This record gives sequence, C-alpha cells and structure tokens, in this order.
Amino acid sequence: MPPDASAEPTLKPKAAAPAKSAPQRAMEKLGLVRDIDLALHLPLRYEDETRVTPIAQARPGESVQVEGTVRDSRVEFRPRRQLVVRIEDDAGDELVLRFLHFYPSHQKTLAIGARVRVRGEPRGGFFGLEMVHPSFKAVHEDTPLAATLTPVYPASAQLPQAYLRKAIEGAFSRAPLAELLPPGTVPAGLPSLKEALSVLHHPPPAASLAALEDHSHPAWQRLKFEELLAQQLSQQQAQFERAKLRAPALRAATGGLHEKLLAALPFTLTGAQHRVAEEIARDLARPAPMHRLLQGDVGSGKTVVAALAAAVAIDAGWQCALMAPTEILAEQHFRKLVGWLEPLGIGVAWLTGSVKGKARAKMLERVASGEAGLVVGTHAVIEDTVQFRQLGLAIVDEQHRFGVQQRLELRRKLGRAGLEPHLLMMSATPIPRTLAMTYFADLEVSTIDELPPGRTPVVTKLFADHRRDEVIARIRDEVARGRQVYWVCPLIEESESLDLRNATETHQQLCAALPDQMVGLLHGRMPAAEKAAAMSLFAGGQMSVLVATTVIEVGVDVPNASLMVIEHAERFGLSQLHQLRGRVGRGAAASVCVLLYTAPLSPTGKDRLRAMAETTDGFEIARRDLEIRGPGEFMGARQSGSALLRFADLAEDNALLMQARRVAPALLAQHPAAARAHIERWLGGKQEYLKA
Repeated sequence: MPPDASAEPTLKPKAAAPAKSAPQRAMEKLGLVRDIDLALHLPLRYEDETRVTPIAQARPGESVQVEGTVRDSRVEFRPRRQLVVRIEDDAGDELVLRFLHFYPSHQKTLAIGARVRVRGEPRGGFFGLEMVHPSFKAVHEDTPLAATLTPVYPASAQLPQAYLRKAIEGAFSRAPLAELLPPGTVPAGLPSLKEALSVLHHPPPAASLAALEDHSHPAWQRLKFEELLAQQLSQQQAQFERAKLRAPALRAATGGLHEKLLAALPFTLTGAQHRVAEEIARDLARPAPMHRLLQGDVGSGKTVVAALAAAVAIDAGWQCALMAPTEILAEQHFRKLVGWLEPLGIGVAWLTGSVKGKARAKMLERVASGEAGLVVGTHAVIEDTVQFRQLGLAIVDEQHRFGVQQRLELRRKLGRAGLEPHLLMMSATPIPRTLAMTYFADLEVSTIDELPPGRTPVVTKLFADHRRDEVIARIRDEVARGRQVYWVCPLIEESESLDLRNATETHQQLCAALPDQMVGLLHGRMPAAEKAAAMSLFAGGQMSVLVATTVIEVGVDVPNASLMVIEHAERFGLSQLHQLRGRVGRGAAASVCVLLYTAPLSPTGKDRLRAMAETTDGFEIARRDLEIRGPGEFMGARQSGSALLRFADLAEDNALLMQARRVAPALLAQHPAAARAHIERWLGGKQEYLKA
C-alpha cells in the first residue's frame, strides 16, 4: 500500500527576498549601505526654511521663503502649456509662481484659497516678481517653521531628497557614533563626532551658512580630521603589517651582473640615478618586502635604474617581472632591456596579449622553468597561465595606470609560502608632497631629480586652431632640417558627439601638405604588427611625421624628434600633456611643443594651458594638477576609482594633516583597538587597497 500522504511533511516554498525599491538601489550605488555610511553622507548646501520673508522684501536672485494664499491658479497655453499661480501674503503683496512642467498634484495643492509656503529665487517678470519652479508645500496659519536649516544632500534622479533625508535621520539615530579617540588626540576646540554630525545635518538658524558651505566650520574641521586620521592610521598600519612579511634577501654580488651592467652601459649614470639605485639595492638586500616608488620626471632615466634592480635580483637566483600599461611602452622597455641584459647572458621573455599560439607557449615555458630571468609585458604577465619559477622582484611602470587588483595579482605570483616579492613602482608623474604624506604614506619614495646631460629644455607655445597653417609651415621647416615631428590627436575616428579633428583626417591632411615626406599613423586599434612597423620606421628615421593618439604618451624615445603638436590640447589632462611633451627634447636639438586649442576655453582649460606654458618642472606640474583635479582624479586607479578622502582638502588642510600624522603612531601603539575601530568606521574594508 502506498504510504499515508498525510504523514509526509509539507515543504513550504522559501519566501523570496523583497525586491529593492529604486531609491534603495540608488543608495547602494552611492555606497550608502551601513548606518555609518548614511550618517557620514553630508549636505552639499542648505536651505533656510526657518524664516518667512515678506514678499515686499524679496530681492531678485536671492533664495527666500515666502508664505501666502493662492488667489489665482490656471493653466495657460501661451507660448507653451504652463501652470501659473498668483499668491498674496498677509501684507497684500503678490508673487507669481510659474511651472513649465507640472502634475495634477501641483494643481490640487495650489488650488485657489490654499495657503502655501514657497521657496525659490524671485526674478522680474511682466506682472512683477515671479518664481519659476519653486519648491512649495501646503500649510496652515499655525504651521511651525523649521527649527534648523534644511540640508540638501548629494543624490541622484532615483533618490528624492525627502527619501534620503528620512533615511539619514533614521541611520543617524542608530549609527555607532561614540567617541573612539582618547583625550588629547583631537585638536583643541573641535566638537565631538556626534555633535559635529548633528550640526552638519541640522545646523541651527544662527549658524554661519558661509562657514558651513566652505567647510571652515569647526564641525567640518572635526570631520576632516577624523577622515585624515583614518587615512594615516590605515597607511601606517599597512606599513607595520608589511614589515612583518618576509621576502627573499637579494644582494648584489661583487663582480656580479649589477657591476657588469654598469660597466657595459654606453653612458654614465647621473648622481641621482646612482643614489636611487643604491636605495633600491639596500631595500632588496633586506628580508622584508620592498615597497618603493621610483619617481622621476619624463626622460630622467628610470628604466636603467629598473634594469640595475633586475640585475641584482637575477644575480641572486630569482626572477624579475616588469609590467607596463600599454604594449608600446612594454616594447620600449623590452628593446632597451634586451640590449643591456642579453649580452650579459640574461634571458628576457616577452608577454603581451598579442603573443599567441606556439610563441606564447614557448614564452610560458621559459618563465616557468626560470630560463627567462626577466619577464617584460603588459597585464598579460599576471594571467593565471603565467607561472614563475621564483619571482623575487616585481616592477610596475606607470603604476597609477593599473588597478589595485592588478598590482595585488602581480605580488601573488611568487608562489612560495611565507614569502612575497619585492615591489618597485615607477611613475613619471611626480607626487606632490601633501599627496605623498597621505595616499603614499606607507611607501618609501626614491626621486630622480636630475636629467641626463645633453637634454635641452622644451619650449611650449600656445596656438589657436585658426593658426593651423602656421603650425604646418613650422613642420615643413623642421623636416627640411632633418628633424622629426609628432602630431597627437585625441580621437581615432569621427565622433558625432565631439567636434574634434581625428587622427585619420589629420593624417590625410598632412600627407597632402607634405607630399615628399613619409607621414605615418599610429593608434590603439591598429594590429600589433602595424603599430610595430610604424614605430620602427619612425624610430629609424625613415618616417618624418607620426600622427598618433595618446598611445605614444609614455615610453617612446626618438632623440631626433624635435617638434610635438598636440591638437585640442584643452581636452587633455595636465599630467598627460606633460607626458606627451616629454617625447621631445630627448636629444641635443632645440625642441618645441605646440599646444593647439579651440576657443573659447573653460576656466580649467585655461589653467592647464597656462601651467604648461609657464613651467617644464614635473613637480610643479603635478602640484598644479592636484589643485585643478583634486586627489581622487589625480590618483587614477590607485584606490580602484574610490577616493579615500571625501572631505579633507590637501591644499587647505595641511595643519590637520600634520596633526593626524603626529598622533597616528601613538594611537596604533597605545590604543590599537580604538585605531582599528576608527579605520573600520571610515574605510569599511577599503584598506585592502592600501596593500597594493
């Protein structure tokens, strides 16, 4: 007989999780997940709803709140459909409200006889003062005014202010805002964190709006200090944790590869190159992983310093990997390093996305067996199929162009339990001092502050686009003298959205203007073989003019190139312009960089071009770039697109930064639990990025 069905347990289907609303999804996109995230989501500005201004005292252009009774409300159709409302205050003065977009709910609230409170900027109209699309709400004669200034938060189209205000209000009451910092840590005169946040979310009517909005209010100063302290604690903690890790001790042997390479180089190192090479060698000799940034201006000779570091690692029986962000830059390194190291018996492998099939299999075999002491390539170096025999040193060029995860992957390639490779990062974008004390506080920094002898300063000239023919005439003169020219464009093909000349069109124009010369074209979408052929012809001197996109930004070294033309220069970032300019002035010939721009220039565009014309100093360029863009953009991918400083301003808050740097070591040593809690409150897991 079949079993009694009634005896079988009834399985209830698992209830599906309720779908998230559009505002909830919008909050998650803004990173507003924890109560503390919402509590630290601070207003952009404030509206003063604590007072009502008589209509007679309202002034055009000044945001005010008025109150009155609706005397007329009608839909008009001239010149377009709109809702026009006339209100009268208790003194008998009138104001017109005009809505070009409206809903039935607007008409219902603004019906004749309704009492409303309206906020906006009045302007002069045909019938006296009017407000266009003001905010409004229905009130009674005894409806109280707001007790505090009304916050306006950073939001999105799917996240209404009313919803966000309510969410922040609830989160603020729940968030753990107890004081974590021991007495004496916070600068004197600043409020507690909870008091500061309370003031910032709900400022009293007497609070200075100017001090709140320019972030000089003591409440803002407390928030900035908290943020800077969390950043300093996380960096110093990362440095402390790294000091406990182990790495292979790589020592330069007397008479070894390091000395042989120095003897074989066709030039003499500058004093600065000697100094930084010794700093790196001392780090490599220690059993703790090196975490050093090698910075130097364009053309200062960082590649040879990297080669000397690689020679130390390889001589000690370990492998070295050099990763560059583009294939062109990786190939430039590869050519130089092969020329220097292969004569000394060092095997060099080449790994990029374009190396495929049998050639790739052979390279992977050389890397895995250890036959290749040095591996040069792009991000292909960190793919899962690449297995090193024993990686002792990882070098990352133009490190800001890589994401955090990519750098972490490279460090994990050692494959030896308990050991990490040494890490040397290189950058031709010098780091301003305040940035070095914050985002790079856990790094040792080596700076090549001296250019090799024979380099000529590059003169920078600004030309409006209508003087294009003069620039082409200058190109003819340069080519006639046997010199070579770069012409850089921001786009490859026609774009309907941007009115920019493109590389293809410019190439055709220059071919027509210079019929007796070879004019080449180079951009990122070309097959690798075509790119290599174009670069080979230009480097060999057969090609007079190279029209290119920014693929030539870094690494291209042609000493005979004496003129650089950058089209639509106002569209490029300051550090990118400086990098491009560094492609000329690499030989003995006087060199010029022409910045072609299209008027009218934005204020930011003017600042960039002015900085380029006024200085060739990479450190000054970096300082101005930081001022223009702020640390988030300047850092690029360092924090995987998420800037760790939201409130503090490195240009203005140096005193708070110095205080945070002073107290962070003592806090870590004497109050480690409080330090950890402070980091978690502010970074919430982002500190993993600091390991890269």
